[in-house]
Amino acid sequence: MKFGFVDEHRGVWPVRMMCRVLGLSASGYYAWRVRPESRRAAANRALIEDIRLIHAESCGTYGSPRVHAVLRGHGRRVGRSRVERLMRRAGLRGLAALPRRTRTTDSRHGYPIAPNRLARHFQAAAPGQVWLADLTYIPTGEGWLYLAGILDMHTRKLVGWSIFRGKITPTSTASR
Repeated sequence: MKFGFVDEHRGVWPVRMMCRVLGLSASGYYAWRVRPESRRAAANRALIEDIRLIHAESCGTYGSPRVHAVLRGHGRRVGRSRVERLMRRAGLRGLAALPRRTRTTDSRHGYPIAPNRLARHFQAAAPGQVWLADLTYIPTGEGWLYLAGILDMHTRKLVGWSIFRGKITPTSTASR
């Protein structure tokens, strides 16, 4: 690392002076300059190019765990800590995921609230007198799906149902 600094600044300051200040020998610096690149350094250089490509393809969102997974998926045998170290040296960082908080009920609205007509008497004398409705959220790889169902209280049979991609609004009336 120190030899790299000397090499970068040799046009600005004399090599011997920088080596003396950094506690290096000038002969060690010149030997370092002519030494061929190690296999590990060459492999790291090639790996960082692949890492930069994967990081760019993800629009800068992938961090070291996901970059490592992509490399492994492509058949590259590489450790996660090595990917992490090379990304840190190259100044590549992924975006942290935002915390997901599912909000199921928002009672702060101006819509009228339906009166409680059952008053906890869950009995119906005949079919079609009382219908029960419910809504559930289904997480998928493409986002949330919303399933609404209507049940006849007397027969306990499903009267209708519907699946929505977006949240159900108070004006949604579609059912099957």
